[in-house]
Amino acid sequence: MISIANAYKSFIMNKLVIFFFFSLSLILFLSNDLAAQKRSSARRKSRKIANFKGVKVSFKEKRYLAIGANLNSLNYFGDLAPKSGIGSTDISFTRPGFGLSGHYRMGPRFAIRTDLNWGRLRGDDSESADPYDVNGRFRYVRNLSFRNDIKELNLMFIFDLFKNKGTYITRVLMTPYIAGGIGIVHHNPMGLAPSVDDFGQPLAEAGKWVALKPLGTEGQLSDEYNVDPYSNFLINIPLAVGMRFKMTQNFDLAFEIGYRHLFSDYIDDVSNYYVDPGVLDGPLARTMADRSREPVTSVSNIERDQEAISQVTREVPIISKFTGETFTRYGGYGYEHPENNRGHSTDNDIYLITSIKLTYILSGSFRNAKFR
Repeated sequence: MISIANAYKSFIMNKLVIFFFFSLSLILFLSNDLAAQKRSSARRKSRKIANFKGVKVSFKEKRYLAIGANLNSLNYFGDLAPKSGIGSTDISFTRPGFGLSGHYRMGPRFAIRTDLNWGRLRGDDSESADPYDVNGRFRYVRNLSFRNDIKELNLMFIFDLFKNKGTYITRVLMTPYIAGGIGIVHHNPMGLAPSVDDFGQPLAEAGKWVALKPLGTEGQLSDEYNVDPYSNFLINIPLAVGMRFKMTQNFDLAFEIGYRHLFSDYIDDVSNYYVDPGVLDGPLARTMADRSREPVTSVSNIERDQEAISQVTREVPIISKFTGETFTRYGGYGYEHPENNRGHSTDNDIYLITSIKLTYILSGSFRNAKFR
């Protein structure tokens, strides 16, 4: 019995040893397999992280609207400019203006802006032309002047040189920009009427600024000359460069210089030739068309340099072909073809507008993140 019991006990021990080693082997195998799976999963996650390009978020959630006001100054380039080229102007004629704008941010670099601006242009031969300079003496004799209140409405597309992908709160502190677009300009050139007309008779409009277009100073109202009346409304191609600064979370300050290309040479009411005074309608029109013989300057009312004028031209009688009346005019520059130029129609007028703009951001369309 003892031997049988010992044999059974030995069998059980052998089975337990075999089961122990089998169980240990199975645990080790499972442990290694689980560790391998974890390592594989970790590698896959690492590859996903390494290859992550970011979620594409539309800028639509970061667009914003702004309004602004600006202080302007306008400078004119045209037939009454100091020199016979567009690269000159008379800074003393600079006058302040103002404007309003609406601004919509469309993307990281792009915005659209609507501007409504007002400003005044001025030009005066007697003040800007040197009577002893070869380029200025004929303009000094001409003695024309004007002022023109400009109202412009522009649609501008703005491109920022520095990209801003964030909200308006995180916009860049400073960025240069360029802008261009299309617009419309309303203008109405005016002249200051003298005290007397060509024949020394008092003018009812003496000392008043009168609109020049209705007078047809270059024969626009006459069938005798092929000159069409100009429009008070002009197409405008506005171009600009500027620098914008972030002042506070909602305020921007910008400095901008703009160029206005106009398709007209009549901002100053001067473009073509002197016409026969007999075709002009009334003493005011004849007087405002040719002011070369006035003894004083057309606006400042200062005595003119007659010695300088005598070196350029002389008085001659002009008999109208249409009315038979005799008018006294300066010859050479004024009425002897081909030197009867009143202006230069080959160059359209332009003006520059310099602005300081203050903009207030009304709101952004983005939603703040929620924290728990």
